Amino acid sequence: MPTIRKLRFEDEQGNPGFRAQLKEQRWDDHRFYHHNLVNQSLHFVSACTFLVAYALLFVDAALASLLAWGVAMTSRQAGHFFFEPKDFDHENGVSHAYKEEVKVGYNLTRKYVLMGLWLAIPAVLALEPTLFGLLERPATALDFLRHVGFGWLCFGVAAILFRVTQLWIERDLETGIVWATKIVTDPFSDFRLYRTAPARLLKGERSQDHHAAA
Repeated sequence: MPTIRKLRFEDEQGNPGFRAQLKEQRWDDHRFYHHNLVNQSLHFVSACTFLVAYALLFVDAALASLLAWGVAMTSRQAGHFFFEPKDFDHENGVSHAYKEEVKVGYNLTRKYVLMGLWLAIPAVLALEPTLFGLLERPATALDFLRHVGFGWLCFGVAAILFRVTQLWIERDLETGIVWATKIVTDPFSDFRLYRTAPARLLKGERSQDHHAAA
């Protein structure tokens, strides 16, 4: 069982309500996993791309998914995998192992699995273009990419529902719903939090040592 910490934020009645839990999850994610300004800058790029994908979702869902997974998610996760420090976190006084343990959503171990399955989808469709008769055979490369896009869209929804179910079993349903809400709205909060990161990076800064509540 993962460690469950006492919430720092509470609602007006002093209870850990939905909004308080959402604020807590956002704050933990910000202060634990976004020290490096390259990572923050990549999250800003990801946020901008996700916002465009959200708008396209109502026009062309396949294209929106290709943009979200192919650009937004890859830039977002590259920041975590390659740039974010994984040594002892002196600002928060905790080890990387502790942060991985208390992570409500997908920690790095879960992300490796997630991204591996994401890469498996185009590989499977390349080997079996009709997905065993469930899809029409793509006539062009664009048709193939659209199949990949729809596959990634379904995978994204399934990944959220899967983690919500896990959190429901491990903790409670509300925690899972709060996390899902955070994930869907992260592009908006990331845009606000990290919009200054690219300019700071160009000025020669490399890390943010002090984090205000998100």
